[in-house]
This record gives sequence, C-alpha cells and structure tokens, in this order.
Amino acid sequence: MDTPAATPPAPKIYRVGTLSYTRGALLQLMFWMLWGDFCFQLLESLPSAVIPLQLRWEGANDTLIGIKSSIASLIAFVWYPVVGSQSDRHRGRLGRRRPFLLWCIPPVILSLLLLGLAKPAGSMVHEILAGSGLGAWVTVPGCTLVWIAACFIVFLVFNAYVVQVYGCLIADVIPSEVIGKFTGFYRAVGALGSLAFHRWALGWVETHTFSVYACTGLLYAVAFSLLVWRVKEGEYPPPPPPAPGGRLGAIKGYFKECFTNRFYLNYFTVTFFHWGSLAPLSFVVFFATKAGKPDYAETLGLSLQQFGEVKGWTFLIQIPVFLVVGYFVDKFHPLRVAMAGLFLTVASYFCCYWLISDAASMLFWLCINQASLAIYLGAAMAMGPRLLPRERYGQFVSANIIFGITSLVIAPPLMGLLLQWIRDYRYAFLISGLSNIAAFIACVFLYLQWKGLGGDQDYRPPAVGTAPPESKPGLSPTTPAG
Repeated sequence: MDTPAATPPAPKIYRVGTLSYTRGALLQLMFWMLWGDFCFQLLESLPSAVIPLQLRWEGANDTLIGIKSSIASLIAFVWYPVVGSQSDRHRGRLGRRRPFLLWCIPPVILSLLLLGLAKPAGSMVHEILAGSGLGAWVTVPGCTLVWIAACFIVFLVFNAYVVQVYGCLIADVIPSEVIGKFTGFYRAVGALGSLAFHRWALGWVETHTFSVYACTGLLYAVAFSLLVWRVKEGEYPPPPPPAPGGRLGAIKGYFKECFTNRFYLNYFTVTFFHWGSLAPLSFVVFFATKAGKPDYAETLGLSLQQFGEVKGWTFLIQIPVFLVVGYFVDKFHPLRVAMAGLFLTVASYFCCYWLISDAASMLFWLCINQASLAIYLGAAMAMGPRLLPRERYGQFVSANIIFGITSLVIAPPLMGLLLQWIRDYRYAFLISGLSNIAAFIACVFLYLQWKGLGGDQDYRPPAVGTAPPESKPGLSPTTPAG
C-alpha cells in the first residue's frame, strides 16, 4: 500500500497586535527598521560629537559646554511627555507613530544645515549688528555661539519626536518573541553608524563642517522617508478618553500613573544613574586630543583624526557583542543580562581611569569599555517591551526618559564645574564609573521586585497608578523567588 505523503509543516507566523508576519516578511521589516537606525545614529553623532567642538573653537569653556547638554536635557524633560502621549493617542491613516516621523523630517534637516553654517552665519550676524551700532557690544564668536544655541534648540524640539516615536514604533511592530534578537541587531547597526561617522566623517568636521552636516541630513531624510513608506503599523484600539479636568487633569493623571508605583520608579532609577554616567564622556575628546586647556593636566595629545580612528574601532568592537547579546536577552531575560553588563561597565571605567596612558592603551581600554557597555545597552533596550504596560507604552517610555533627562540636566554643568576645579579630564572616567555603580544597585533591586511579581513564569506589568499588586504567597516585591 502506498504511504500517504507527509503534510509539510505550516510556516511559522509571528504576531504583534493585529500584525502578522511570515519569516520573510519579518526579515524585510527588520531590514527597513535597521537601515533607519543606521542613518539615525549618523544623525545623533552630530550633536554629541561635533557641537562641543564647535563651541570650543569659539572659545567656550567647560561649564558652557556642559550647559549645552543641560539645555538639551531640559527641553527633552518638558517636551518628551507631550510627544509620548501625543503618539499614544493619535490615530490616522499612517498609524499612530509614522506621521510624526514624516512631519519632523524637514525641520530637523533645516536645523542641521543651519548648524553647519554656524561660523559664516555668526560673522554675518555680527556685521548686521555692527552696522546697526551694536558692534561694540558683541563679538563674532559670541554671535556664533548664540547661532549654534538657537539652531540646536530647534533641532532638539523636532528630533524629540524622532527619538521618542521611533522607539515606540519598535514595540508596536516587532514581535516580543524576537525583541531580544532585534535589539541586538539594532544596537549593532547603530554602533556601525557611529563607527562610520567617527572613522570617516569626524576628521573632516573642522575643515568641511557644512558638508558633513548636509550629507548626514540628506542620508537621514532618505532613510526615514523609506521607513515610513515600507513599515506598516497595525490597528490600534481607540485611545483612552481624555482625563477629567482638561490639561491639568491629564498632567495629574500622567504623574499618578507613572510615578506612584515602586516598581516603575526603580526601573526609572536605573536610567537616571546610567544616563548621568554618560554626561562626563563628552569631555573625553579633550582628554585625548590637543583641544584640552593649556593649564590643565597633560592630555594624550592626539589629533582629531587619530581620536576619531580610536573611537571608530571601539564601535566596531560593539557590533559582535550586540549580535550575541540578543540571544542571551531572549534566553535569560533582559534584567539578568543588564546586571551583568552594568557590573562589567563599572570595572571598565575604573580601568580607563587608572590604565590609559597613550593612544594604544586608550584604544584597548575604550574597546573593553564599549564592549561592556554594549552588553547593558543591548539588554536595556529590550527591558521596556518586557516590563512596561503596552497600552500606555509611549507614556511610560517618556516617563523613563524624564528620569534620564533629569540626570542629564544636572550632570553636565556639575561635571564642567568639577573639571574646571580639578583641571584633569581623566576624572571623567572615574565619575562615570561611580554613577554606574548606583545604576547597578538599582538594577539589582528591580530584578528582585520583578521576581516577586511573578518573574519568568507569571510576570504582568503592575496596574498603572496603583501600588504593586499582591505577589504570590511567600513572596514580596523585594524578595527573589525560589
């Protein structure tokens, strides 16, 4: 008798919300999301790496450079909650996230072009003011600094939509069962973008400032236009009804839902200390290069091109780490991997402080530091989709960013004042390490709370605006299971 042919297994279907993907469709989605991430990292490298140099070339001191970062953080502190709630509540033909990405492309590009023209624009503004009789009150560098500040603020306002909405779009379209692998690739591609900028663009900034800004902005515009076209959002339930009491009631509801639960507060605290640890790193370029102050402790004396090459190699090291971390995040949970990453990051910062003495040792220890940091960053990005409530995901992401931004408002000017007192840029590594110790302690407490709320088997996000729900018998939110 003939044996009936075996039925081939049905292809696996990946689902998130009302969206469903075959393996091929999921790979296409990830390609467009990762291509956008690569170009976005090129864009993000400009304000973090170039604007401090532009300020220093115009004679800005460390405190003023630190205030620049605080301005960015202060605007984000006020604006991010608005952006998160707007995108959560928006319903349109393109979904609730993509319209904001599309609308913000023109102003972001315009602000970048104007930043690239800061030096000639400062001279032009000075000539206009001098012609009106105010020349004795202003200088060319002063006009340039004001121009940079104004354009930077415009960039921050509209880029806030890109940062916030793009992160929320990931949670809306990427299935949770592959979120760890995706975030690993996401971080790896982002590191590749940072590598490309520092390796091949940073050395041209001083002599071809406008060209670097213009090329980066054009690439970003093309990438995100394609992303909006190719990535589709699913259907969303109707937005929650407006809070009673109008805008004031909405603000009260926001704070009650986000900041009255100990579990979420601990989650935000990890971000607070980790983001604060990043503020001192904007001064590392002055420790490495000849851009340091003459009356400060001796720097390594590298050229800007040499420092860019060193930084480029550190991002290259991150790429395989991000790819591997995604597997461990899905297998062991983001919280466990995050704790390991923070522990290694603390150790690497102290090694940077004690052991860097020349270009070779800087390359080695910064590579170790960036590899350790990649472990944490790969896990941290997957923590949100695994820990936060989906129905108000953008709202809680914005609340988390508020904590991080509060740290970035406080840390940069304090760091600038401290460095003006110590006069040694090497201390940036030590302060970053100390801040990450606090982040590690907060992450350990968060892990214990997560275990008490069900852990691997039964965790559900605590109801918003309430105390943590009752734990399983014999467990408390701060007592590990087992």
